[in-house]
Amino acid sequence: MRPIPIALILLVVIQVSSCKTAYQPQSIQYKDYRINSSQAKDSVLLSVLKPYSDSVNMSMNDVVGIAEKSLEKKTPEGTLGNFMADAFFTMANERFRTKVDVAFMNFGGIRLTQLPAGNVTRGKIFELMPFDNVLLLQKMKGTVLQQLLDHIAGRGGWPVAGITMQIKDKKAVNVLIGGKPLDPEATYTTANSDFIANGGDDAAMLRTIPQINIGYLMRDALFDYINKLKSQGKNITANEENRVTNAQ
Repeated sequence: MRPIPIALILLVVIQVSSCKTAYQPQSIQYKDYRINSSQAKDSVLLSVLKPYSDSVNMSMNDVVGIAEKSLEKKTPEGTLGNFMADAFFTMANERFRTKVDVAFMNFGGIRLTQLPAGNVTRGKIFELMPFDNVLLLQKMKGTVLQQLLDHIAGRGGWPVAGITMQIKDKKAVNVLIGGKPLDPEATYTTANSDFIANGGDDAAMLRTIPQINIGYLMRDALFDYINKLKSQGKNITANEENRVTNAQ
């Protein structure tokens, strides 16, 4: 007897399989379960997790700095955004060892409306930036930077450092970078989050621009900036400086 070709066996299996009836759900029902402190606790599981939870809580309650005053999240400019943009601008210049012209922070990425005055814990910085966004650089022509600034203006203004601009008819006007008017033909080095650089928040104009990425978390940049301030005998603070204003 001649052996049956493997290809024929596979063909038969496929045909048989294709004859099976496919079932589709006619309806789907969901049920929500609310978990709160009134729920019964598993004492065994809690005992297993306790060493880890104690360690995390101790770390999160560690005071990393002192805020001289409450910093507020506002548009077109706020003190909390200025503090964060300054941190990214300063630490990008230091960590990437190159001259950075501009730093941005998308407004929606600021996850607290206020950083209260007084002791600032590690946990509070995690609340401020809970996501592991990476700080990276992009080199872009002035024409592309203008597109980004117009996008920022259309969103009502984002925190910036190294730049001043006004918003008129949802466009960026009177743009100054390092005190000089934006040059459409010049190349600028910008510090931004990987989220925005990859086109997040509708910043599509940035998607094709090469990125310089060293895996430096934006949250770590905040911690490093706070430590840098402390080494200089300074506390956490920022002022509104007319970086982004609405044109009259």
